[in-house]
Amino acid sequence: MMPYTVYESPEELARDFAACIAAVFRDKPNGVLGTATGSSPLEVYRVLGRLVEIGAVSLKNVRTFQLDEYVGLPVGHEQSYRTFIEENLVALTDLNSANVAVPNPHLVGEPGIATLDDAAAAYDLDIKAAGGVDFQILGIGSDGHIAFNEPGTPLDSRTHVADLAPQTIADNARFFGGDQSQVPTQCITQGLGTIMEARAIGLIAMGENKAQAVYDMIHGPVSPDCPASVLQNHPDVRVYLDAGAAKLL
Repeated sequence: MMPYTVYESPEELARDFAACIAAVFRDKPNGVLGTATGSSPLEVYRVLGRLVEIGAVSLKNVRTFQLDEYVGLPVGHEQSYRTFIEENLVALTDLNSANVAVPNPHLVGEPGIATLDDAAAAYDLDIKAAGGVDFQILGIGSDGHIAFNEPGTPLDSRTHVADLAPQTIADNARFFGGDQSQVPTQCITQGLGTIMEARAIGLIAMGENKAQAVYDMIHGPVSPDCPASVLQNHPDVRVYLDAGAAKLL
């Protein structure tokens, strides 16, 4: 069964999660971190910043690959995931901004990148060229999606252009002033097959609204109906939960 730990507070969860990341990159200072956005990893990034500040770990030679990025937002938009990583990870640590990779819809029109599909395929190749991800941070959606791999996504999918499900648009409206019409409807996302190639994975879930998805991920069948269930097949994954998310376990 997929190993999980239930924490009494978000701070305790973040301390353990950040300590795990720090251990990976103390051992491999030039390794590759897979980043995630949203509310789940925010406290983890703050704790990582403190660990860097006291010299417990350095990220200056680490490369990062973000899971996904919206299509249709202008460069520098406050809700773009590149902006999120710059403000919530780069600014808090010694991570070099030049080492931060995010799927880039704006590459379309560059040599060899005629379409969004080309941009997605190039990102997949960039991850491989970097040697793959050593530690991948994940969250989970209330419908079981990871990154923007919505229910129904093939379990062996690669980085691709995806349409956001109505539930995901509703969930993410809180980042756009509560206005669902402002949430982009497409993104470029690492696929489930891409994510599964990470050498180690940590997944964070907090809140009762995630409880059913967490149950299905851990105890349900491995199925595209719950994309996160594919993690049952990963050899090194750990799940970090609060009491609400663990309610049905």
